[in-house]
Amino acid sequence: MLVDSHCHLDRLDLAQHGGSLDAALEAARQRGVGHFLCIGVSAENAADVKALADRYADVDCSVGIHPLDLKPGEAPALDWLLGELNHPRVVAIGETGLDYHYEPEAAELQQASFRLHLQAAQQTGKPVIVHTRGARADTLALLREAALPQAGVLHCFTEDWDMAKAALDLGFYISLSGIVTFRNADALRDVARQVPADRLLVETDSPYLAPIPHRGKPNLPEYVRDVADYLAMLRGESYERFAEQTTENFKRLFPLAHVAGSLQHCVDN
Repeated sequence: MLVDSHCHLDRLDLAQHGGSLDAALEAARQRGVGHFLCIGVSAENAADVKALADRYADVDCSVGIHPLDLKPGEAPALDWLLGELNHPRVVAIGETGLDYHYEPEAAELQQASFRLHLQAAQQTGKPVIVHTRGARADTLALLREAALPQAGVLHCFTEDWDMAKAALDLGFYISLSGIVTFRNADALRDVARQVPADRLLVETDSPYLAPIPHRGKPNLPEYVRDVADYLAMLRGESYERFAEQTTENFKRLFPLAHVAGSLQHCVDN
């Protein structure tokens, strides 16, 4: 069984499945995907991801504010975040983090928001899902400052081995997406070969970043199988062992997730 450890089910392009999320999830299940973590990115979509997690037995969710979804000059309120996290299907915090690639002028606001999410992680014990781009030093500095007692994950990892090693040393997991299949991703493939087996996750980040051979098309949760096949081959492992290991890693990192030992189907409404 595979887990898509990071997907945006409320944002999928469902044209391939006749506009049906049920059909898109079933297509993933038919390829061996047994669980989905639907990611919160804003105050506006928090209700949507919780509703999806309530609707499907094999979906859990996270709640948080993506650094590029912050409102100018306004960090989210800690009370709001803690309230949103108090829901049985919310198993993680985020995605949060820093992105200076697109908004370097918002660095101070992003740091304030990231610190708030890390504070929520300290108070709740829930793992934090970290987005980082163009902000390597500050991301690591804030994670070291927080000294979280529980692990988190650097999702859709695109940095080099030095950053991966620093994150691993802090207790974090590394999650890889379809980017690892891209032609120009040699440095990332080097990281993928070196991450310890018990600290690796796999994701789609759908609807973004579809892996080869689907690159250029909207990404879907079913394509996590393509990413897993590629990574297993790259690491010299069997697909079965890779799927088993990454699923166990997911359950260890997200202990509140409702992951069964076999494929589940959506709850009747």
